Amino acid sequence: MTHVVHPYAHRLGIIRDWKSRWFAKTPAQYRENVMMDAAIRRYLRKRLRGHYVTSVEIGRDAKHIRVLIKTSRPGLVIGRGGEGSMKLTKEIEKIGRTVPIISGGSASSGAASPRTVHLDIEEVRSPESQAPVVAYMIAEGLEKRQTFRRVLKQTAEKVMANRDVQGVRISIAGRLGGAEMSRQEGIKKGRVPLQTLRADVDFAREQAYLPYGVIGIKVWIYRGDIFSEKQGAKK
Repeated sequence: MTHVVHPYAHRLGIIRDWKSRWFAKTPAQYRENVMMDAAIRRYLRKRLRGHYVTSVEIGRDAKHIRVLIKTSRPGLVIGRGGEGSMKLTKEIEKIGRTVPIISGGSASSGAASPRTVHLDIEEVRSPESQAPVVAYMIAEGLEKRQTFRRVLKQTAEKVMANRDVQGVRISIAGRLGGAEMSRQEGIKKGRVPLQTLRADVDFAREQAYLPYGVIGIKVWIYRGDIFSEKQGAKK
């Protein structure tokens, strides 16, 4: 039996930091914060689909929630004159009020304690080296009825043309080409060392919604090794 580990979780505390950074004093507060984080991420994943968002990081203190959205197209998220970001901030605050407060072992009917939301939007350089962006590009090509083999080949070549990328692996599964029986296809270029902890491997999942079913997409991108400052200085 193989043990499949998420490349991000596999490297937490080594070359990766947590995407949710906060401290809870009680188990009930911890559960409430986890529920709120999950609700915010679910909403943003659906709301910002197609905006080339690479990650959503959440930090909080006693009175504030800080949401950092990293995207390669910040203009789409911010909107004209900042209207988009202001609207998004109000929507996130509304989600925070709908999450129930958990006291003891059961959830009460009241709304969660309101907190002020600060929304930060950060631009990501080199979107072709980000797995979530590449996964959405593949989904976009499949939803436009392009041949899946052509989409895989063109995307892999485009990713490998980036100087920061040393390897890419793409896997898609589902009713490919409208076939009756689902199957899995993939492509790999370069090297993707999944067991090397210092390897900077970015991973993402995406779904392409087609008339005959959903096609799942997985993308691994290897961007070289990350060494400590001492090792980097010696090198």
